[in-house]
Amino acid sequence: MQPLDDSSNPLIKAFPARLASDAEAVLALIPDSRLQPFLWFSVAVEGRQMLIPERLYNDEPPADAVASLSPRQRQLLHCLYSRHCDGRVRQRHLEEIVGSADPWAVPYVVRLVGEYVVEILVVIRDELRGLADPGTPGHLAYGQFLVDNPVFFARVQRQVVSYWNCYHRSHNHASFQGYPGCTLLDLLRAAASDRAGRPWPNLAPSGARAHGYC
Repeated sequence: MQPLDDSSNPLIKAFPARLASDAEAVLALIPDSRLQPFLWFSVAVEGRQMLIPERLYNDEPPADAVASLSPRQRQLLHCLYSRHCDGRVRQRHLEEIVGSADPWAVPYVVRLVGEYVVEILVVIRDELRGLADPGTPGHLAYGQFLVDNPVFFARVQRQVVSYWNCYHRSHNHASFQGYPGCTLLDLLRAAASDRAGRPWPNLAPSGARAHGYC
C-alpha cells in the first residue's frame, strides 16, 4: 500500500488510461467527501499500472444519476464502490462486477478475496466456481492478471489465511479447507497455473502451521 498525493482527482488512475473519458464521467457524479482515500494499491493491467484506493468514503450517487451512465461507465462506478468503507455497500456493488471478465474489473474482485467479510467471499466463490475451467473468459482474465501481479496475489493469499485464523477459525470455520476463502484461492491458483504453465505457489499453510498469522 502507498500514499498518493495528486492535485487532480487521483481516482482517474484507478482505471486504464484508455477509459479516462468514461472514468471522468463517473467521477463527475460521485458526491464529495470530507475523507479522501489515502492508501492505494498498485496493480498491472494490460501492461499499465492502476492505482486503486483501499477504501472509498464518498456517499453513493443518486439512482437516477447512475442510470444516466453508459453500461461501461456503470461498471466503473461499481468497481470504485466495491472499495467503499461500508461492507454492505462493497457487497452490493461487487455483485454487479463479479461476473465480469473485463481485465480492469478483475483486480477489484481479487482484492476483496483478501478481506474479512465472509458474505463477500461467498458471493465471489459462488460466481467464480467455473474459474478452473480452461478457456473460459474468466479463467483467462484472472489467470493473466495473477501472473502479471505475483506479489499482489501472494499478499492476498496470506491475507485470506490471516483473516480466517484471526476471526473465523474459532466460529463457523474451524477447518481452513471448509472456509470460502480457501476454495477461492484454489480457483485462482488453478487459473494462474494454467496461464503460467506451471504450478502456482500455494502460500496457505495447513494444520497447526496456520497459527501466528495475526
